[in-house]
Amino acid sequence: MTPILPTPAAWPRPLLGDVPLEDPTDLDAAVRAGAFAGLSRALNHLGPTLTTITVAESGLRGRGGAGYPAADKWRAVAAAPEGIRYAVANGYEADPAGGTNHHLMSTRPFAIVEGLAIAALAVGAEEAILAVRAEYADAVAALELAVAEAGEAGYLGDDVLGSGHTVRMTVRAVQGAYMLGEETVLLKALEGRRGQPEQRPPYPSERGLWGRPTLVHNVATLAAIPWIVVHGADAFRSIGDPDAPGTLLVSVSGAVPGPGILEVPTGTSLAEIVAFAGGVTDGRPLKALLVGGPSGGLLPAGLATTPYTFGALRAAGAHVGSGSVVVADDRTCVLDLARLLTRYCADEACGKTIPCRIGLRRVSEIGERMVSGLARPTDPQLLADLGADIVASALCDHERLATGPLASVMRYFGPEVDAHILRGVCPAGVCAPIGSAVAAGSAATTHGG
Repeated sequence: MTPILPTPAAWPRPLLGDVPLEDPTDLDAAVRAGAFAGLSRALNHLGPTLTTITVAESGLRGRGGAGYPAADKWRAVAAAPEGIRYAVANGYEADPAGGTNHHLMSTRPFAIVEGLAIAALAVGAEEAILAVRAEYADAVAALELAVAEAGEAGYLGDDVLGSGHTVRMTVRAVQGAYMLGEETVLLKALEGRRGQPEQRPPYPSERGLWGRPTLVHNVATLAAIPWIVVHGADAFRSIGDPDAPGTLLVSVSGAVPGPGILEVPTGTSLAEIVAFAGGVTDGRPLKALLVGGPSGGLLPAGLATTPYTFGALRAAGAHVGSGSVVVADDRTCVLDLARLLTRYCADEACGKTIPCRIGLRRVSEIGERMVSGLARPTDPQLLADLGADIVASALCDHERLATGPLASVMRYFGPEVDAHILRGVCPAGVCAPIGSAVAAGSAATTHGG
């Protein structure tokens, strides 16, 4: 299990909890620590409308990366015509450098179960599904046991806490490619259909699982809800950035001596986050921070003061995404890293739209040429034009964000890009453009002779 990095004792921990449980699936211990107090309050004191108002006033935004106001989704689902509604927890985490959702599901299963139950009751959904990446066998087991124990104790089922309300909850292990993290793709996977995104609108809140109104939240969003209901909207809003209050889970890895996961108030700077992991390994210079996963942005050391919040990161050319921050020191070639990430995004694309299926592959090929000494003089402009076209025609966030790594390198690391293209030199000594170009030329001459 990825270690939790220590943070100041005064910082609130709505997601990870103040005291970790020895056995996260021990219901009695969880209840003593406050589990299901939020569900009881939502049922006995607030009701669906006031619960939704509380979440709205708290300013909670989705922790899945997009930062959409949680209560807006609730209101949209609740306003749908009478009939079956669903609530779905998105626990499919595909970022290789992530792990925050995995840790949360494995160590705080009751918080996620309770949050999903509160959300389901608020929107009138009697069926709730915890969709978990199948590779996370420990998380699947923890959630299945938590759901079973909560059902036996009356926190779930046909008569939740004697209220007459119904919330039937199941755990579904889903398996597939990177794209399953996108909500419409996840819903298709739950239906047993091919994992490709849908055009929006209509949004899942209007037509989601089996064509019915569906609330979809990341598991970290759901884990925050019980804390908000118990402590109140003002308490949550007082944490972190006023425009996007609360805390976020961050996975720090790369060139740091102490990689791990930490819970930080929104607005904490990237530099502070890196410092909690021990700074850059061996005291080497910080060169770049990959923020947001494979489709994130590569930000230079000069932007390490950027606040870790939705708006600030988007303005800088990155995003919260999967909650990962990868540290790169001066030995890293950022162009080569961006090329690798773009290739990964192209390989993981579902292929539904032509700009993504073909355009992203062409972008990847431009990156390959740049690091191999075969770049053409028109490649920088071609890269910019292709990227703009892909973003403008994107069907889903994967397509919209996949050009981010190379775009951010072109934006912030121009001299390093020019060194590769114009002089055939890799300043970090990682690529061998001149050698590759000479070898390619020699091979062509030999073949022609």
